[in-house]
Amino acid sequence: VGWGARNYHPGTVKGDQTDYGEYNVLVLEHLAKSVNKVHSFDISEFIPLWQQRLTNGWKQWICTQTKQTYQQIQQGVPVNSLGGNSNAMALRYASVFAYYNTEDEVVDAARKTMFTHRERTAILGNEFFARVAYRVIHKQITPTEAINEVAEESDVWIQKKVKQALDKVAEASDPKNELSNEEFVDDLALTSMARLWEVGKSEPIKVGKASPTEGTLPGAIYFIVKYEFSLTDAAKANAMVGGDNASRSIAIGMVLGAYHGVQGIPEKFRTSLNQWNHSEVLLETFPFLKGNHPEL
Repeated sequence: VGWGARNYHPGTVKGDQTDYGEYNVLVLEHLAKSVNKVHSFDISEFIPLWQQRLTNGWKQWICTQTKQTYQQIQQGVPVNSLGGNSNAMALRYASVFAYYNTEDEVVDAARKTMFTHRERTAILGNEFFARVAYRVIHKQITPTEAINEVAEESDVWIQKKVKQALDKVAEASDPKNELSNEEFVDDLALTSMARLWEVGKSEPIKVGKASPTEGTLPGAIYFIVKYEFSLTDAAKANAMVGGDNASRSIAIGMVLGAYHGVQGIPEKFRTSLNQWNHSEVLLETFPFLKGNHPEL
């Protein structure tokens, strides 16, 4: 870890995507090929493009589960048995909201895009944010309202994590509480929401800032709710906390992007993202953007 170019993976430059972003762009490109014949997400159809990109043009870090799944395919493992037991939340489906019509279709596609991950809490987190973003768009409710609504219908584990995040937002926002007066309030808030994670290093880290869903899910909810009225402020705060801010950023950007729309993203941010124009051109061909749906 260093300054400037030393912070990028080999081949990447300022304005490129993280590996999470690369996955979202890849799913977007895949769906764009069938905008005239919309159908359910098919992992078998996606795999050839995925394999081609991983070996030609993928500039980011390749996670352990992606490597493992790639090897499984070469070994002939059936599609329904692919993936590993990582508890990292793999959100790769930001584009599906402009492609599919129903919430069930969105959730189905969201689950299939994380075919490299099979762990229970990661799957729960994947579905949770798919439903939250969908309802923000189609029911035109606030992210906080959608989070509470979906949580009521979700697994007990999700309910506990949502409560944990909302309680922490309340604590961090109340001037009577010590936490709210801390200079690095968001950093302390996230690290206080999870157990220590012993990873064989000289110093343990707290899961609140690391990749497991038990930390990234409440962490993302924290930023979404606390900075609900400003996607820019949420993005900046999330980035400054560090840890697996790349994972959290997909959930934050997806939900708050659904709430504020493209007008909530400052021009300077749009022009500094190298994939912006490419992604915008593809998205404009999608059924629910091409059809000029006001909710999108």
